[in-house]
Amino acid sequence: MNAPIDNAKLPLAGVRVVDLTRVMTGPYCTMMLADMGADVVKVEQPGRGDDTRHWGPPFLAGEAVYYLSINRNKRSIALDLKHPEGKAALWKLVEGADVLIENFSPGTITRLGFGYEEVCARRPEIVYCSISGFGQTGPGRARPGYDNIVQAVSGLMSITGPREGPPTKVGIPVADMTAGMFAAFAVVSALFRRANGGGGEYIEASLLAAQTTMMTYHAVNYLMTGAVAGMSGNAHPTICPYDTYPTADGYVAIAVGNDALWARFCHALDWTDRITDARYATNPARVAHMAELTAQVTEAFGVRSTAEVLALMETAGVPAGPINTLDAVFADPQVQHERLARTVAHPTIGDLTLTGFPYHLAGSDLDIRLPPPLLGEHTDAVLTELGYDAETIARLRDTGAAG
Repeated sequence: MNAPIDNAKLPLAGVRVVDLTRVMTGPYCTMMLADMGADVVKVEQPGRGDDTRHWGPPFLAGEAVYYLSINRNKRSIALDLKHPEGKAALWKLVEGADVLIENFSPGTITRLGFGYEEVCARRPEIVYCSISGFGQTGPGRARPGYDNIVQAVSGLMSITGPREGPPTKVGIPVADMTAGMFAAFAVVSALFRRANGGGGEYIEASLLAAQTTMMTYHAVNYLMTGAVAGMSGNAHPTICPYDTYPTADGYVAIAVGNDALWARFCHALDWTDRITDARYATNPARVAHMAELTAQVTEAFGVRSTAEVLALMETAGVPAGPINTLDAVFADPQVQHERLARTVAHPTIGDLTLTGFPYHLAGSDLDIRLPPPLLGEHTDAVLTELGYDAETIARLRDTGAAG
């Protein structure tokens, strides 16, 4: 069994979140809130649950790894939201909640009877967050919001991939995840304002808005100059050398982010003549001569092993790193020091190892308090908290209102 963890010192202790989300964006958002101590009650369809419960292989003891990766520290209750008694149970949950988060297709939650206006009428102080692919209003609101579609539509694919190569998506669902992070930030901001007398809030977040704003300098460059960025492989469009380069036995990443680092880089390679060479002395000059400089770096690294290049750069104080596969990542002493792999006891899997936390709080002990829940694992417990007795809970299960 997992040792009980007191979450009283966690920043969101005492906050209850009704989680009506599934797949990636919403669950990633609610996991962030749960990690910070919120009581997240994940409401799922009886017999089916979150779509990602079925996204595999791989599966561990029947549980999809995809689902397991983004649902820790939550409780699961199975309710049929089309059943009158399932709706009634959800209303009891909502009326005692601080936050409601949903990512149904626009309009669906209102048809189910739990739109913002209906919820706000019963719970005015609620922080209500709707997450969608393309927004709740406008000509594109009905478009399905899958990550790879948004990576394409937002322009991300147009700048990702090798020169002259095909458009390429990022290797993780980055549009989903950034939208979830932005939504979590907005929810916590609204809770902070409410705590200072500001009342409830309605928040709208979308994958399209999240990923488009993540285009940052590429977007502003276009908006101000009309220049349309293209694919540049692993090179940086405005810094050089800043790329991955082949070595005699692999690849290495280098980041020469300013002219002082350029001087160190040159000393490491015995290129002292290039430090003041007009073609390379400043970053704008190096960017203007990127093709020839890339060829020179590639030639210099090509006769050295990755280990040799990394040792040279470390001695010179130049940022560099190997291209790690995941086995090397989790063998890295610094990754281990940061506890970026955490193990928790799971009711069917046994020891389950998940990723750790991307931040540390001096006054709070962040840990995995609950493993990703089985479907409906906490139905009885949550319904009991809402005032249902054992006989009524059994009847709700028999009628299919709960599972």
